[in-house]
Amino acid sequence: MAPAPIDPRIVDVAPPRKDSLGLPGPTRERLEKAGIDLSSGYPYRPSRPLYIDDVYNIRNFDRAHVDPGTRADPEKKALLSAAKEIIHLTRHIGTEIVGLQLKDLTDQQKDELGLLIAERSVVFFRDQDISPQQQKELGEWFGEIEIHPQVPQVPGVAGVSVIWPELQATENPASFRRPGGSSRWHTDLVHERQPAGVTHLHNDTVPTVGGDTLWASGYSAYEKLSPLFRQFIDGKTAIYRSAHPYLDRKKPEAGPKFVEREHPIVRVHPATGWKALWVNRAMTSRIVGLDKAESDVVLGYLFDVYEKNPDIQVRFKWSPRTSALWDNRITIHNASWDYEGSQPRHGTRVTSLAEKPVFDANAPTRREKLGLLGQEEIDELVSLKELGLK
Repeated sequence: MAPAPIDPRIVDVAPPRKDSLGLPGPTRERLEKAGIDLSSGYPYRPSRPLYIDDVYNIRNFDRAHVDPGTRADPEKKALLSAAKEIIHLTRHIGTEIVGLQLKDLTDQQKDELGLLIAERSVVFFRDQDISPQQQKELGEWFGEIEIHPQVPQVPGVAGVSVIWPELQATENPASFRRPGGSSRWHTDLVHERQPAGVTHLHNDTVPTVGGDTLWASGYSAYEKLSPLFRQFIDGKTAIYRSAHPYLDRKKPEAGPKFVEREHPIVRVHPATGWKALWVNRAMTSRIVGLDKAESDVVLGYLFDVYEKNPDIQVRFKWSPRTSALWDNRITIHNASWDYEGSQPRHGTRVTSLAEKPVFDANAPTRREKLGLLGQEEIDELVSLKELGLK
């Protein structure tokens, strides 16, 4: 299968290749059961763009987005009553649903799952029998499927990305000191005009030891800040850059350039209406309007709040045939490479794009809305109101 661009203007920067790595047994079994054609090699590689203007022009227009969680029953009766068990992994983030197959959810249950993800940030389903095609179909329920111009795909199923660290290591070798790849705190696709909403990663093959993934709550990271500091960052925007570099067509000698977009650093989720801190160390480069030194100090502190508070994080131990669905609007995540490539790992990922990030000064925090504020937090808010600052 010859590579093809996702946009006809894209010029491929690499020759076609047929990967010779052997697929893990469970992966091959899953793909063959789904009728995926492996005869021309695996995975399929779209043409990779060389020039930055080609990438800017992909999806560079406003699209309507209706979050399914806004249609859901707030009590989520259809979804939760059908499950055998609901396990909240921590108080603030992470829920596991037992006894449901994602491929069999009704439309009402999908809407309620959207709301549950918006509230709990990441939701897990073990023992899933789901094909890449079904994974894509579910992703379309949450928004427009992102087809990444740099990422290998499942042959014949555009938009279903292949997450295969062993393959990635043939291009960018990893090591204990420099694990690279997804082994850093980040959020997916922040450089998009309308960045990622829900991502669904299904791992069909996982190491027996290690390879956990961590998520941190943007709702809780924002709530960790003092009310006065929240006021300082509310309404401010930052520059978010792409993970991959490109060249300026008119000035290629200038060297690598990143796609950059300006978005608010505090955003409001359309389904919950709660404020969330939305920055990540890998791809948030500077706060607009501040000097670089000022921006570096503020962003460094915000990154630390997200990354260094274990009480707002969840660490998940994968098992084969497990799906995780998380909301990039309200989380950051980090894939641990502690298994160091000692055993195979393979998964498929679908990312649904959402709305343009929006800030609303009148929106509540999660703790305010759910009545979780402690007395100290209440006293701080009262003091601000008395000073006319809130």
